[in-house]
Amino acid sequence: MAYRVAGKTSYAIEGSIFVAGAAIQWLRDGLQLIKSADEVEAIAESLPSNHGVYLVPAFTGLGAPHWDPHARGAIFGLTRDTGVAEIVRATLESVGYQTCDLMAAMQRDSGAGPKILRVDGGMVANDWFLQFLADLLNVTVERPQVTETTALGAAYLAGLQVGLFASLQDIRKHWQRDVVFTPKMDPEVRKQLLQGWQKAVSRVLETAT
Repeated sequence: MAYRVAGKTSYAIEGSIFVAGAAIQWLRDGLQLIKSADEVEAIAESLPSNHGVYLVPAFTGLGAPHWDPHARGAIFGLTRDTGVAEIVRATLESVGYQTCDLMAAMQRDSGAGPKILRVDGGMVANDWFLQFLADLLNVTVERPQVTETTALGAAYLAGLQVGLFASLQDIRKHWQRDVVFTPKMDPEVRKQLLQGWQKAVSRVLETAT
């Protein structure tokens, strides 16, 4: 159940990724490959591709749709040419891949996929990541002007309760879009990237005990 307003209950499909933004913190605090999360976007942009490197951040297991608490993180595709930039980019890409897995699971459950994905949270300040997400999902991604949408939504509902807003329709008028990201990736490239990710995840699951 998502929420109940004026006697009407609305439902939502929710998916859980165990490690997303925390993977970037791991790069900074655990491996000390970066000094600040702000560096990640420029590093990712500096590479023409991921050079076949995939990171599966199963530091505390894998969430939906795999649900394996015994899975552990791994990096695949390392060569002597692999450097800090490849590992940083693979970490950032892993959030997109996990989101793609979630969206595919939701589509299987609901029978329909979204045409537009609205995002929020700290990671959405990264333009490169949002373009990568739009490319992977092959849908339009919209970033709002206020990216802390969870807190804003709670405030809106409180405002609705005390009469500051007349209805949910009234609240909807206050949402403002910041930037739109549209898919640009070649379908064959998308297919190859996702196949590489699925192969990496399957190897992690095979070794889970």
